[in-house]
Amino acid sequence: MSSSAKAARVTKKETEKYRRALVEKKASLSQEMLKNKDAGQENSEEITQDIADKASSSYTKEFLFSLSDGERLLLQQIDQALARVEEGNFGLCTNCGNPIPEKRLDAVPWTPYCVDCMELSEKGLLD
Repeated sequence: MSSSAKAARVTKKETEKYRRALVEKKASLSQEMLKNKDAGQENSEEITQDIADKASSSYTKEFLFSLSDGERLLLQQIDQALARVEEGNFGLCTNCGNPIPEKRLDAVPWTPYCVDCMELSEKGLLD
């Protein structure tokens, strides 16, 4: 069975299910970002005396900042998916316009691409 065999346009009921999942994920990420921001501020306020402690603190800050970049990107993708819900074209690939398979939407509801177009994107062949 090909990936497009089960791909059909998403119903209103299914769209609402995905919208709720997107909103929940967005709230969870926002909360996590605030926690990381607070942790980063706590680390910067600590007075470290040992060079190893300073290195560990620096690594922790860098790690928290890198998480924030990934989280910001994911939040942006979620916002774009929510916009597609509002526009009525959620579940359709933003590149080719074909329906995105339900299994893919269940796994990654914020995805803008069907499997084929995602592979092209990962290879750098899409804008």
